Amino acid sequence: MTDSLLQPRPCVPIAYSEHFVLPLPPGHRFPMAKYAELPRRLLGAGLVKSDWFFSNPTMKTERVLRVHSADYVQRLQQQLLTRQEVRKIGFPLSSALIKREFMLAEATWQCALKALKHDMSFNIAGGTHHAFTDHGEGFCLLNDIAIAAANLRAENKAQRILIVDLDVHQGNGTAEIFQNTPEVFTFSMHGAKNYPVQKQNSDLDIALPPETDDSAYLQQLQQHLPAVLDAFHPDFVFYLAGVDVLGSDKLGKLQLTLHGCQQRDSFVYQQLKMRQLPVVTVMGGGYSPELNTVVTAHMNTFRAGLSVYA
Repeated sequence: MTDSLLQPRPCVPIAYSEHFVLPLPPGHRFPMAKYAELPRRLLGAGLVKSDWFFSNPTMKTERVLRVHSADYVQRLQQQLLTRQEVRKIGFPLSSALIKREFMLAEATWQCALKALKHDMSFNIAGGTHHAFTDHGEGFCLLNDIAIAAANLRAENKAQRILIVDLDVHQGNGTAEIFQNTPEVFTFSMHGAKNYPVQKQNSDLDIALPPETDDSAYLQQLQQHLPAVLDAFHPDFVFYLAGVDVLGSDKLGKLQLTLHGCQQRDSFVYQQLKMRQLPVVTVMGGGYSPELNTVVTAHMNTFRAGLSVYA
């Protein structure tokens, strides 16, 4: 049976490429397969249409350099990172990986341009928020949201940008990149006792104790997100909808249910729609042992967004 939400529906652009899926060594803990499974499941459920998906070329280096240092980008492109730098990233370095990361960044940038026209867009991947100005870590090489936000501002397509990061891990790279940019507000709600051990200072950090459940999580979100929106008055929003907040997640330490995670997403979209804000959603992390759980949670993010925006 297909999902009967929202018929007929306007186009909601969704970035996807087969290059998002990269072979990893056996036993690697990153669930790369979700990037192929999620589009298939979304189409099978009737949540989206095939002509909503778009692919994109790789990102131009000059756009990346609006965020990342020239030395880091050059060494990354030439595969000259040190062994320690590669270890911090957590992926084997290869030309295919570098191509993937530049395509992920371009996908989020294209999503931003499309959201200006369609109000909403999704990147099947993205959310590489642990990439700093001059290095990568935590499965992140280039900070896709930061690059898109910086380019929106540089090209006068948006000026006051809010980044709502609800991945269970703090968006440390994003916080560092925009620490001296008051026109970009970084809001991170994450596990207090989790990676990264040394946190950066976001504009607003909500650090949640281990075992935080649906009710406590939503209470914090409902208290803080509307206040940020009303005080900052953004004209564009990026939403990092990590599903590693689930109680089943191997790396999460929180205790949200699938229903609670979808309630989270619905609340975010309701608040943004109420204020008529364009939004790009990226998927972020998700490390539950069962791939089906991860994909179902990501599908619920689409359900929530489409039910509110479309």
